[in-house]
Amino acid sequence: MNEINIDQSAPSAHPALVMIDVQQTFDCAEHWGRRNNPEAEMNMQRLLACWQERGLPIVIVTHTSKLIDSTFHPQHETSKLKPFLAHVVPSVRITKTVNSSFYGTPDLASWLAGRNISHIVLCGIQTNMCVETTARMAGNLGFNTQVAIDACHTFDLAGDDGLKISAEQLTQVSATNLSGGGFASVESTASIIGRL
Repeated sequence: MNEINIDQSAPSAHPALVMIDVQQTFDCAEHWGRRNNPEAEMNMQRLLACWQERGLPIVIVTHTSKLIDSTFHPQHETSKLKPFLAHVVPSVRITKTVNSSFYGTPDLASWLAGRNISHIVLCGIQTNMCVETTARMAGNLGFNTQVAIDACHTFDLAGDDGLKISAEQLTQVSATNLSGGGFASVESTASIIGRL
């Protein structure tokens, strides 16, 4: 990642919407398990429509894998964007192989800084994985970061000890980590749109 300079002297007039890993693989309940927030995609679409109407920058991030058996491998239909994003022409497409959208191609931080964008709004899948990781890095890099928590979802998750944490609990912990830790503000879609 390149060194960047972000001008925080004034709020960005052109906040970027960063849509993370909104891909068809996550529709496979047999693979991922139980999810939360069935309204997530509807709220993603509300944000998208708002950004499109205002001509604001839209960033679409996709996860990919070189492993042929992975549902994220480009040859599989499951790696593709969900239908409501299939024909969207974003300001930039970022492809990544890790959790953070800031470790992708092209370099997201440089792209934002090059356009004097210091304010980003995040949504996507999974709340506690790629969305939270991206939000943490965004905060570390100095971006004014908002997470539209109701435009994200995740899945129940078990650790090595066998303890399963519900998707709802994971979402609450992510929200607390991000807001309480000072990485990002965590808000509803309606709140973000209302103040845009």
